[in-house]
Amino acid sequence: MILVKCFRHTRILFGPFNSFSQRRWKKPVISAQTRLETRTRDLKLDKLMTHIHKLKIILNIHQLMSQRKRGPFVSVQLMSRWRNIVGLNVGMGAFLHKYPHVFELFRHPLRRNLCCKITRRMRDLIEEEEKIVKDYEPDMVQRIKKLLMMSKNGTLHVHALRLIRRELGLPEDFRDSILRKYSKDFRLVDLETVELVNRGESLAEAEVEKWREKEYIDKWLSEFETSYAFPINFPAGFKIERGYGEKLKNWQRLPYLKPYKREEVLRVRACGGIERYEKRAVGIIHELLSLTVEKMLEVERLAHFRKDFAIVVNVRELLLKHPGIFYICTKGSSHTVFLREAYSKGCLIMPNPIYVVRRKMLDLILLGCRNTRSLEYRKEIQEERNDLVFKINGGGRRDGDWVIPILDSYDQNVLENPGEINNYNQPFDGCESDSESSQSVCSEDESS
Repeated sequence: MILVKCFRHTRILFGPFNSFSQRRWKKPVISAQTRLETRTRDLKLDKLMTHIHKLKIILNIHQLMSQRKRGPFVSVQLMSRWRNIVGLNVGMGAFLHKYPHVFELFRHPLRRNLCCKITRRMRDLIEEEEKIVKDYEPDMVQRIKKLLMMSKNGTLHVHALRLIRRELGLPEDFRDSILRKYSKDFRLVDLETVELVNRGESLAEAEVEKWREKEYIDKWLSEFETSYAFPINFPAGFKIERGYGEKLKNWQRLPYLKPYKREEVLRVRACGGIERYEKRAVGIIHELLSLTVEKMLEVERLAHFRKDFAIVVNVRELLLKHPGIFYICTKGSSHTVFLREAYSKGCLIMPNPIYVVRRKMLDLILLGCRNTRSLEYRKEIQEERNDLVFKINGGGRRDGDWVIPILDSYDQNVLENPGEINNYNQPFDGCESDSESSQSVCSEDESS
């Protein structure tokens, strides 16, 4: 009896009749989130995206500064309110001190508060980019026409184009300077919809077709192998599992409806299967990335083209299924997709003029606190002396002309002691003292 009572109060930890010891095997879930976490990272593209994110913040700050009508400079106290607007996670003052080749800090001669303005070198690069965008206006027209030709009904939302305006290299007023100007090619149906008027069949060729033709001629491959293939470029360290090569080979041979062909999309999905439908979506996204300036685009902004391009599949999961064609970078405030074939060691293989100017902007950012003594203080101060506080629009004498002698003395002091213009913060002063201290301070700033 005592043994029976002991067995009643004792829990059986194992055995065939114990439900706790029999656990069902669960199949691991493969989703977009798991693919994103376990993907092979490309360190070159991740580092590039980190610098591009800083450039976007600087351009947003410049845009806010250019909207001010009181002059080419803004007080740092006012700029500190823009921290959440531009997406900074550090203080505005610390961020401005990191890049003396982009931002020039000085004391106001009258109010004695710390002010900031964009350097001449950075402004020249911004103006150069705007000039190149105006010169390449016919090329922009062809890009918009290609996007409209890929759409299901030959229409696109203007808001979607506005979201990727910088990626396409379009000017800010592209609605008036391009869509309204070229009325033979485009027609504005309403305020937010543009329609293609003249369909140029000579443009109905995808960028990947040039690669296919080159592979067919140079490598003597059969047409069956190259007609529907895509260039594959896996990142370093990518592990090819057993059977993956055979699946990839069959997928490369799978025919699909090409982006510029005008046929019923739903019929293709019903008759050809989901694999052909997904491959058509891969071809459309590949062509869209090929039309951008830097061959990259934010994943969230691709969702605005899903309805017009008849893409019903999950875009993020589709991109992660093909790591040899696309790469999703999670650096920055959003996820960005890169076209892998267009990049080599973090640089664009076939650069364009707009990309070259933007790389020069990145070079100014990468300089950090180095070579600050080579900044041309004399030329910038002499050219912008009269615009520092007051602007003289016409002839005659104004009430603010008595400020000019004060500014002259201020310019003379700066020209004699150029190192004192930024001597308001100890870390930034250390960047100008010598080369060894500049490297240590820059490394500390980059780590923070």
